[in-house]
Amino acid sequence: MNQINLSATGPSPDRHTIYPANSGLMDPFGGFPVNCPNGSGYSIQLGNSSGGGEAEGISYEFTIPSNQNEYSLIYHYAVVFQDPHHQLFEQPRMEVEITNVSDNSIINCASFTFIPFGALPGFFESPIRGSDDSPVWCKDWSAVSINLDGLAGKTIRLFFKTADCVFRRHFGYAYIDVNSECSGEFVGASYCPDDTAVSVVAPYGYQNYTWFNSTFTQVLGTEQTIRFLPPPPPGTFIAVEVIPFAGYGCIDTLYAKLIDTLTVTAFAGPDILYCGDNPVPIGVIPRPGLVYSWSPAEGLSNSNVANPLASPSVTTTYVLSVRSRGGGCFNSDSVLVRSSSIDKSLVVTGKEKYCLGNNDSAVLTVKLADSIQWYRDGIVIRGANRTQYKVTQSGNYYATLFSNIGCIITTKSQPIVIDKPVPGIRYPDEFAIVELPYVLQARQIGNKVTWNPSVHLNDASGFRPLFTSSSDQLYTIRIETAAGCITVDTQLVKIVPYADILVPTAFTPNNDGRNDLLRPVLMGIKQLRYFRVYNRWGQLLFETKTSGKGWDGKLNGIQQTTGAVVWIAEGLGADGRIHARKGTSVLIR
Repeated sequence: MNQINLSATGPSPDRHTIYPANSGLMDPFGGFPVNCPNGSGYSIQLGNSSGGGEAEGISYEFTIPSNQNEYSLIYHYAVVFQDPHHQLFEQPRMEVEITNVSDNSIINCASFTFIPFGALPGFFESPIRGSDDSPVWCKDWSAVSINLDGLAGKTIRLFFKTADCVFRRHFGYAYIDVNSECSGEFVGASYCPDDTAVSVVAPYGYQNYTWFNSTFTQVLGTEQTIRFLPPPPPGTFIAVEVIPFAGYGCIDTLYAKLIDTLTVTAFAGPDILYCGDNPVPIGVIPRPGLVYSWSPAEGLSNSNVANPLASPSVTTTYVLSVRSRGGGCFNSDSVLVRSSSIDKSLVVTGKEKYCLGNNDSAVLTVKLADSIQWYRDGIVIRGANRTQYKVTQSGNYYATLFSNIGCIITTKSQPIVIDKPVPGIRYPDEFAIVELPYVLQARQIGNKVTWNPSVHLNDASGFRPLFTSSSDQLYTIRIETAAGCITVDTQLVKIVPYADILVPTAFTPNNDGRNDLLRPVLMGIKQLRYFRVYNRWGQLLFETKTSGKGWDGKLNGIQQTTGAVVWIAEGLGADGRIHARKGTSVLIR
């Protein structure tokens, strides 16, 4: 049963997300903006497009002024549901609960539950499928008006909740926008005295609109926006009946008084510094019903919005012109954007990866600035204050560039790898059965390997080539790292007539470099299954499955005394057979 239980733990990343005005983001499934048109300027996303059996909630609580008996509030919502075709009580969901907290009563027509099951009014199927190819149903921004007349002084709570499906695989999330100004005035209801036309906009997101004159004797229009040309006389009353999608909100009638008292004040924002890195915002959040224009247009992301981004190449004064959509109330303001462009490019001369001792190097270069500071792995490099820096250690390097008027720009981080060659070694001799494939293994200390000569191998450039021969063969193994360091190892492969496991009859673990380990010699054995050593009481002293490893004569770090031990071993031969051996050896101190 999908029951939502919430605890007040604060906002969770990726589950309670606030989007500021004009974010420009679109919902990936519904294709509608994450910010509500005609909304408050901020929207909140509850939930996300991942399953997991998660639920989220957010509430908005306010008190109606004690002297205001005529009061209404509008909230907007948009919904995205994955529809896995579960049972009704198992599906993802959104719950809206509007409560008169003072009287502990639910306002029913504004409270409801969305569940993706069957035909949902106002929903459409997304062209993008869910993770398991299930359909995703979306509802574009819709509005619900709450008539709170007669509730002066009462506290009202709006509670929105979303939840994934009960099987923890399918998501449900929603967007919420509350008109926190709680104003009954429509956009356009106030107009300028010198406007030549007036457009009045009803709240967004209802299914139907019907505009009436003040006496309800004449229908004036049936769209969200109604236009008057020329403007009606100041003091004219109009009404609009708004009908939500069936079952999801209250039918309401909203009123507007048209008055010619609108004033417009342009504000281009405070003077600001542009450093040539990220464009800087100028202007303010737009107001509905106003038209904005900037001059000059050069260096602006959009010269016809209230708050463009500025990136001028030189210091520029921008002039903002604002007027009402009806053409009146012209006003202007200006802002100075000081430009101090710093080129943050970083150039590498030489190699980003090189081997020490090969006469290679890496030199980092930035453009000239008033001040420069180089860093390695986030730590200041003392004395590194010039445009060039020669790298002497591996690390991640970047520079911070400063201008005298306050710009601070950081370049990209550049990794430099300085490698050192590893000394070559001779591998333990390998024993292969005559004319049977046998796996050889080069050290994994680089990314390229070459076996020389290439005879008797299926892949002379592989780290694990197959050897097949009837005679002994000595190889040199050239291993090269990504930085160009070269190591040369050697490997002797001896041919034996059959597979066997041999263990010395005695060993001397005295750290003289000779016969210090008791270990098996694998003759044509391609996989050691186990090698075990026991004392005369049957106690396990040592065990390994790795070729080349052996017992050092200690148990739990304590040296064992001179005496005989028993060993057993088993391996898979190159002939495809299992070979088991056992015997005794003497530990000599």
